[in-house]
Amino acid sequence: MTSSAATGSRAPAPRPAGVPVVGFDLDMTLVDSSEGITATLRAVLGEVGVRVTAEDTRPYAGVPLELIVAGLAPGTSPEGVAALAARYKELYPSLGVPGVQAYPGAAAALAAPAAHGGRSVVVSAKHAPNVHRVLARAGLDGAVRPEDVAGDLFAEQKGVRLAEVGATAYVGDHPGDVRAARVAGAVAVGVTTGAHDAAALRGAGADVVLDGLEDFPAWVAAHAADLAGAAVRPAGREGTAPGSR
Repeated sequence: MTSSAATGSRAPAPRPAGVPVVGFDLDMTLVDSSEGITATLRAVLGEVGVRVTAEDTRPYAGVPLELIVAGLAPGTSPEGVAALAARYKELYPSLGVPGVQAYPGAAAALAAPAAHGGRSVVVSAKHAPNVHRVLARAGLDGAVRPEDVAGDLFAEQKGVRLAEVGATAYVGDHPGDVRAARVAGAVAVGVTTGAHDAAALRGAGADVVLDGLEDFPAWVAAHAADLAGAAVRPAGREGTAPGSR
């Protein structure tokens, strides 16, 4: 998959000392998109005689679309998977977007880094045009600059993009989001709003696990303080990784 940004063409951005640059996953992190995802998958797969339920689709939240289709319709050829994925992207704006709801605290979480001189970015596995549609539907599009929104990326691919923007932390609900943070050298912040509980996220290596985004502004304040402290700490002095507490 390719990003809406050319992820392989730019060197990692330098991180301004003491400034939090926080990446956020979209589906099941900032927004509850489960209803619309299920509705669209049921419509698309129903066209080829495959019946699925919300329970069937839930474990796939945050996974690349082609992997979802292949998992729910086993035995489908690669060409068939690509065709179904294309059909999903065609139907999602009308079937998927209307059911999206922002999670409590999502707007405040996106705004929180700016209070400490930083900014938020959104990096998602969702098809890039639909990322923008979902943010607008959820009322979150004003909280992040359009150029700071990227789609069509998963796990380590997300990490490349996060490194490009100098992310100091990445917030997500999926073990793949933890891997993304690792690639970027960022703090991995898990949220339990998706299909993975705290134990699963910690087992995947999350540095921090939050019950929801309502807790994020307090966390990012501590993260910013840690970054500022690291910026003035004498070279070679050991300490806690910035923001991991």
